[in-house]
Amino acid sequence: MPARSSRFRPVVPIAALAALAVVAAAIGIAGGGVASLAGTRAAPGGPAAPQAIVGDGLHGPRGMAWIPGGRFMMGSDHEFAQANERPAHETRVSGFWMDVHHVTNAEFRAFVAATGYVTSAEKAPGWDALKAQLPPGTPRPPDGALVPGGLVFVGTERPVPLHDYSRWWRFVAGADWRHPGGPGSAIAGKDDHPVVQVSWQDAQAYARWAGKRLPTEAEWEFAARGGLEQATYAWGDQFTPGGRQMANVWQGRQPQPFPVVSPRAGGAAGTSAAGTFPANGYGLYDMTGNAWQWVADWYRADQFRRVARAGRVEADPRGPDHSWDAAGVPARAPKRVMRGGSFLCSQDYCLSYRPSARQGTDPDSSMSHLGFRLALDEAAWQAQRAAQQAAPQAAQQAAAGG
Repeated sequence: MPARSSRFRPVVPIAALAALAVVAAAIGIAGGGVASLAGTRAAPGGPAAPQAIVGDGLHGPRGMAWIPGGRFMMGSDHEFAQANERPAHETRVSGFWMDVHHVTNAEFRAFVAATGYVTSAEKAPGWDALKAQLPPGTPRPPDGALVPGGLVFVGTERPVPLHDYSRWWRFVAGADWRHPGGPGSAIAGKDDHPVVQVSWQDAQAYARWAGKRLPTEAEWEFAARGGLEQATYAWGDQFTPGGRQMANVWQGRQPQPFPVVSPRAGGAAGTSAAGTFPANGYGLYDMTGNAWQWVADWYRADQFRRVARAGRVEADPRGPDHSWDAAGVPARAPKRVMRGGSFLCSQDYCLSYRPSARQGTDPDSSMSHLGFRLALDEAAWQAQRAAQQAAPQAAQQAAAGG
């Protein structure tokens, strides 16, 4: 594993950054800106030994892997773990299906073409939603100053202190899923990359259309671990086993320390195509790195401590019924959980390319490193399969009767 850098900083919540950036811009405030897994450690009664079972549309939903369920230790007490990941606590999940990779640009394009859906980033933000993420007393900007857009990583030209993320993030008017870096950027040639600049609300809309759902936080972590009990990474305890890069993260992909980018080299490397790096034990690609992933749960920074204090093993937990984060202003600002880290995660800054890493984010916001993948219950798949099998017979009966 990489040595813990002396420059490592705890993750700074960025849930309110979009709201702050929009308001700052509006009122003129400057600066606001399937791999073989050796050494599997399956705990007694815990996850089964890794086995990749991927559906083909007949035996399981196409493009989804079967996650067998079981007991596991959720969270982490590792030296890299943030306070919101602690303590590790026993949790149980039932079996389910999960997309083998993020929802891609091509898949999201098909959804938009079929439905005419307009994403959050393509609509002007409402003041009520923004205000919920901001300190009390923040002045309301003119309605005409609230414009569509999203948060974009812009990087810096030289090393900077890592306590102020507004140095490398900007709200960019016109940024959306088709133009994740803002006007002038595009996704041409990236059909198989994760769709980004999508809000939690957008992910939910896609899920309804696809007949699936967002995974719970517990399901996501169980799946990300790939059958490895409390391993540091989704593939084991070594960051680059045998010198092999295992995920799309900052180190190994960027020549400069985070968040320095070279304009001459085209800036940050960005997302990579699904399947570029090895799958985990369940056949899932990019469970850590590449792009953060929305999950279903509300975010509480202290959720794992609350569960541990209750002294019971939670079965298929659905998370808290509201958000809370002492580091947020206000603390009860609505946030949903995102998991997995992204191409921006660095050993110098957040180390969020670990299965236990978690953050909370404004469900109405979109960012250039945030996407999603979906889950499906076995009962739902069986119902869909039965409907598919019944459709031709119903059509034949209708034709005969006509």
